[in-house]
Amino acid sequence: MAKILATGANGQVGRELQVLAAQRSDVQFIFTNRNLLDITDGDAVEKFFNEQQPDYCINCAAYTAVDKAETEADLAKAVNVTAVQHLATQCHKHGAPFIHFSTDYVYHNSLNRPLREDDPTEPKGVYAQTKLDGEKAALEAHDHSMIVRTSWVYSTFGHNFVKTMLRLGGEHDRLTVVFDQIGSPTYARSLADAMLKVIQLHRMGTVSQEKWHGIYHYSNEGVCSWYDFAKAAIDAKGLECEILPIETKDFPTPAQRPPFSLLNKAKFKSAFGLTIPHWQDDLKRMLDSL
Repeated sequence: MAKILATGANGQVGRELQVLAAQRSDVQFIFTNRNLLDITDGDAVEKFFNEQQPDYCINCAAYTAVDKAETEADLAKAVNVTAVQHLATQCHKHGAPFIHFSTDYVYHNSLNRPLREDDPTEPKGVYAQTKLDGEKAALEAHDHSMIVRTSWVYSTFGHNFVKTMLRLGGEHDRLTVVFDQIGSPTYARSLADAMLKVIQLHRMGTVSQEKWHGIYHYSNEGVCSWYDFAKAAIDAKGLECEILPIETKDFPTPAQRPPFSLLNKAKFKSAFGLTIPHWQDDLKRMLDSL
């Protein structure tokens, strides 16, 4: 029976993994959070791996407070870079394939088409830079590291855009949301499920080490703006709240957001033969489960 270590168990992807884990009897899961394992502590990570001997590791832990990172650079670096290096190093030592999640924020360019994994990166801000540095640390430390860049993650758990819009939509008659940032949402449960399917394919011997090492994109199919996404959620719940589009310049934030970060998933779908749900279908699935 394969043993899968999932760090960041209290995060959105970690919580959704726990939902899926409860439905599986063929895999043993080890879920950790910062209280159970401080992944920024190299000695603690080494001791944990020696004791638990995981067959796979999915790193769901991340510093994701995009704006706070501008004033908490050391903490962001510790979680998004140093901890990733510790995990990848131990995965390499124990021969455990490693999955690490990254972000569309590493791109910030003017390409007006779905972004490919080999497109130039241009991170703006501490969060984006630490995520890119974490990718490099994982790939350098372990030749069996898979980086999965994703975007606009939301879930039935935790704090996220959809739940915030529903809360505010129930409290206000009118909301303004930016319409000039384009991408695609990612339902955390679909992302978690896809990673478990990749692991299953690897266990069956249909995923080579060559396919495992490198960068992949995963987000829901389709394209929208944050305005479109908010309106779809508000309308689906039948809330009497008007959503008005505004430009990014009218909603300034400490950290810059990428204006266009639609991810091309062709490489992922070709490598693993998996289909990806459309964002509207997954949004409905998420709302139905609330």
